Amino acid sequence: MSQTRKKNSSNGETKPQISFVNKFLRGSKLRSSKAESRKESNDLKTTDVQPSDETPGATTLDAAKPLTSEMELGSRLEKNEQFLQKLGKKAVNKCLDLNNCRLSTADVEEMVALLPSLTDLETLDISWNDFVGGTLHSITEQMHLVNKLKSLRLGSCRLTTDDVQALGEALKVIPELEELNLSWNSKVGGNLPVILQNFQEGSKIRRLELVDCALTSADGVSVGQLLPMLQSLEVLDLSLNRSIGSSLNSIAEGLKRTSNLKVLKLHSCGLSQKSIKVLDAAFRYLGELRKLDLSCNKELGGGFEDSPAQLATLEHLEVLDLHRCSLTEGDVVWLTQVIPLLSNLQELDLSTNKHVGSSSENLLSRLRFLPALKSLLINNCALERETFTALAEASIHLPALEIFNLSWNKCVGGNLKLLLETLKLSMSLQVLRLSSCSLVTEDVALLASVIQTGHLAKLRKLDLSYNDSICDAGWALICQNLWLLKELAELDISLRPSTCRDCGQWFRHLLCAITKLPEMTEIGMKRWILPASQEKELECFDQHHRSSIRFYHDGFQ
Repeated sequence: MSQTRKKNSSNGETKPQISFVNKFLRGSKLRSSKAESRKESNDLKTTDVQPSDETPGATTLDAAKPLTSEMELGSRLEKNEQFLQKLGKKAVNKCLDLNNCRLSTADVEEMVALLPSLTDLETLDISWNDFVGGTLHSITEQMHLVNKLKSLRLGSCRLTTDDVQALGEALKVIPELEELNLSWNSKVGGNLPVILQNFQEGSKIRRLELVDCALTSADGVSVGQLLPMLQSLEVLDLSLNRSIGSSLNSIAEGLKRTSNLKVLKLHSCGLSQKSIKVLDAAFRYLGELRKLDLSCNKELGGGFEDSPAQLATLEHLEVLDLHRCSLTEGDVVWLTQVIPLLSNLQELDLSTNKHVGSSSENLLSRLRFLPALKSLLINNCALERETFTALAEASIHLPALEIFNLSWNKCVGGNLKLLLETLKLSMSLQVLRLSSCSLVTEDVALLASVIQTGHLAKLRKLDLSYNDSICDAGWALICQNLWLLKELAELDISLRPSTCRDCGQWFRHLLCAITKLPEMTEIGMKRWILPASQEKELECFDQHHRSSIRFYHDGFQ
């Protein structure tokens, strides 16, 4: 497969940035009295530079040694600036963000040397740096110097058991901590109590993320015991820990004491039918909940049928994600009663639940009672003609809809006309996905006419991939009218993996349209083979339109 890439050429000069370290040193206790008397207008300034291939030597500073002169302060600032410039980082007040910087062991040492100068640091993010693992103790030993820290992110750092223990001790000296992210560190599993035991009553933690940490059932019990102490907790993410389903009773009891919780994510946590009743009992205490994610718990199916429906009491709920939960017909009947009561719901994901397609006519027709709905994902639900008709009629009453995904529902093919009024009335639609919907030429002709009459003006992503029944005339109609979608950024018209076709003269219309779409960044044409006669036109296009467009196709005839 060929790929045409174009990159932005940067014009103009980079504006000077205030020294990163100086922003922290304002008011720092480490400054000498002479330095304190100087005006802030004399702050050092630096120009943002690109990362260098050269690696400065590791800086080692004695944290206990006071700054005795401006010369020493200046030397330290210069070394710190070199470290940040090497990593290509910009100055952000009170935030040291080294996320995914490929830190080496030497880089970690330099960062440790930097910490004594950053006494006002509030955010430290060193996520996605493998070499942090095994060296975290050198960082945690300096935590007492940054005791104003509010956010600590250590996701995917390959933390070891020793690192986890060192972190547990360090949490004692950062009482202002509000966010802790340890996601994607498997050694946290089985060792979580070492960390959690250092949270005290009245902890300020607002956000706790432990995604894919290989948490054990015992860890789940520890979380449940901890929750009553986290009265400020607003976000709890335990996703991708498949063993904690067995300790859900303990977690649910703890949730009853977290009345400020706004986000609860239990994606792929090994939940069962019984889990719904356990959680439902906690929902009545979570009046502030905005987002609930129970997705990818395949054993959950059938659990809603006999539930007391406390979910309906979550009057502030904005996001409900139940995709890939093996929902049964009984679950759909239950949801038919509950979902229309969630009047503030903005995002609903029911995708990849096959029984939704055959039993959700009443549920989908009642979506009209959700006027705030912005995102509706109902892809791969085996919709039938009757349920699709009900959905089409209800969607007319969703004026705020921005994302509409109907992909992998074959009944859409030949019936797109049912959505005609929705497409005409929609003033907010930004994403329309109709992949693998068995669309025919008449469907795309209708879509082209809607575009031609000035509708779908806000559309940014259009996915028509895997619809191999559309003939060249249909693709020509779409391409001729694409230029009217001024905000379109992504277009996918790829063919199925088992198919390969020569594209016709409509490709010339596509190239012409792209030149009039300033927001376009990506075009998917996988398994389309371009006419040899278009090769020069495409090369010319590459030369004259440097707009970061990624063009995926399968070469020339």
